[in-house]
Amino acid sequence: MESTYSADNIQVLKGLEPVRKRPGMYIGSTGPRGLHHLVYETVDNCIDEAMAGFCKNIVVALERDDIVRVEDDGRGIPVDMHHTEKVSALELVLTRLHAGGKFDKGSYKVSGGLHGVGVSCVNALSTWLEATVCRDGHVYFQKYRIGVPEAPVAKIGDTDRHGTTIRWKADPTIFTETTVYDYDVLKKRLKELAFLNNGIKITFRDERLETPKEEVLQFDGGISQYVKEINAGISSKFYYPEEPIYITGEKDNVVTELSFQYNSGYSENINSYVNDINTRDGGTHLDGFKNALTFVLNKALDSNEKLRKKLDKDERLTGDDVRSGIVAVLSMKVPEPEFEGQTKEKLGNTEVRSIVNALVQEKLTIFFEMNPPILEKILEKAVNEAAARIAARKAKENSRRKTITDSFALPDKLSDCSLKDPELCEVFLVEGDSAGGSCVKGRDPKTQAILSLWGKMLNVEKVTPDKVVSNDKLQPVIASLGAGFGEDFNIEKLRYHKIIIMADADVDGSHIRTLLLTFFYRYMPELIERGYVYLAMPPLYGIKVGKKVSYVYTDEEKNAEIAKIGTGKNVTIQRFKGLGEMDGDELWETTMDPSKRRMKKVSVPDAEAADAIFSVCMGEEVEPRRRFIDENAHLANLDF
Repeated sequence: MESTYSADNIQVLKGLEPVRKRPGMYIGSTGPRGLHHLVYETVDNCIDEAMAGFCKNIVVALERDDIVRVEDDGRGIPVDMHHTEKVSALELVLTRLHAGGKFDKGSYKVSGGLHGVGVSCVNALSTWLEATVCRDGHVYFQKYRIGVPEAPVAKIGDTDRHGTTIRWKADPTIFTETTVYDYDVLKKRLKELAFLNNGIKITFRDERLETPKEEVLQFDGGISQYVKEINAGISSKFYYPEEPIYITGEKDNVVTELSFQYNSGYSENINSYVNDINTRDGGTHLDGFKNALTFVLNKALDSNEKLRKKLDKDERLTGDDVRSGIVAVLSMKVPEPEFEGQTKEKLGNTEVRSIVNALVQEKLTIFFEMNPPILEKILEKAVNEAAARIAARKAKENSRRKTITDSFALPDKLSDCSLKDPELCEVFLVEGDSAGGSCVKGRDPKTQAILSLWGKMLNVEKVTPDKVVSNDKLQPVIASLGAGFGEDFNIEKLRYHKIIIMADADVDGSHIRTLLLTFFYRYMPELIERGYVYLAMPPLYGIKVGKKVSYVYTDEEKNAEIAKIGTGKNVTIQRFKGLGEMDGDELWETTMDPSKRRMKKVSVPDAEAADAIFSVCMGEEVEPRRRFIDENAHLANLDF
């Protein structure tokens, strides 16, 4: 069969067509994350105005019918005719990719919306969008349908205000999963922006409620206040220093702002930003800070004879040692940042590494010289962490450690599957021997392995790695997965690409899920990052009419099913209190059959939330737990 390939086969996407054709390239996904990204892109424009010194107040409002409104009191997007494009600058910004003031160094010294595609993407992916601009004493308006203007920019009134309002409704044909915005997800990002830009006032409103809710986010303490808030959410015996260490400086128009504080825990919690964009994958700025901190503390250790004796002569503090228990916020302002991709999650500018490294080394050395008791505490913590690391390393080298993790020493409670291809295999981590036995009877033995868990998992938040490897509840999990843990974790050795936590839908089950997620998040984070961890969703009810049984997973589904059945029929409703009540066939039918089951894939935010809640609810500090109960008691659902 012949086929022709000529110039006629080359498709040219014009205007905003590329965004609608491949939305994931521009906003990451068309799921909830991409939907919320529309708000972030729009707010980023307001923040750029704020960083340039022209904006103090931002309003973000969630209206009914899934409409969003973002207002600022900046200069207002220009509305005059562009001299070469022959259309209003407002229309140009909203309808052309890579059009905006971010490319003109005279307009913005630094900006988050680097590539100039932000607000035009919002326009392209909306059923409609309205832009209202107040500037030069007048009000201007333009409306768009799927990115196309309905009419030219019109002057609709006079005003003494200035600023821009963007209002839009996301296109449900693009965002097919949902167009409903999550208040808490948006609040987290807006709160970040308020911390990173001290003095800016962000008013967040939920106008979807009968009684609208409004929160004002304004933090004059900046990133130091941010560090204290993060630490306040972590259960810990103490924090030091009492006020976070703060460092700032500017070189070659690159502004560095750093604040950090230690707690008595072992976890590292560093949040890095470039031009207010959260660089989740770090980059050169984060490398510079980490290298400087390790260098300064190693140099200080060389001068501290008492602490130096605690380590062997050739041992040095590692980055993990000096960052144990640290909470830090690193915020950079970089005129021409080089990010990896439009999502801007990793900084690539090589010059930034040396700028941050030199600044932190210099100013941190001066700070420690002026505050020797603080240096002593931080150094002591790092040395203790190094000693624990060395002890854990020795434990891994002995024969017992080898028998735990080697694939030929799989735990007795693991009923393995026959296939060996990790992409085809999955393991269920099941609460209790009874439920585990039923799962073994109901599973597909070719692809499904079952590991029965007993008792409560270890609180990994409060122990060192050597305690983790020797714990009898975690050993079977580590051994079954076959990829090691912590620094020795190797994803290439993982035996299953689906790790499914199956626990009862009660308090104990929730506890086990949270403990396992915290363990994975702390010691095997790549499992979650790659999307290998799932939560099974067993049904709450079995509804039997005659010989037919329907399984439902929520009270709402139960009520709907009963309403559908109607009256006059003999209906039996069984409430499943636990997995142990279900036999193998029922578990296969409801929870394990890949063609029918429901599961939730665990993401990094899910694991972060589990870790934070666990720290509050199971930690040693009473006050964070009391505050959590006070704030959430109204959400309790008691099932006796």
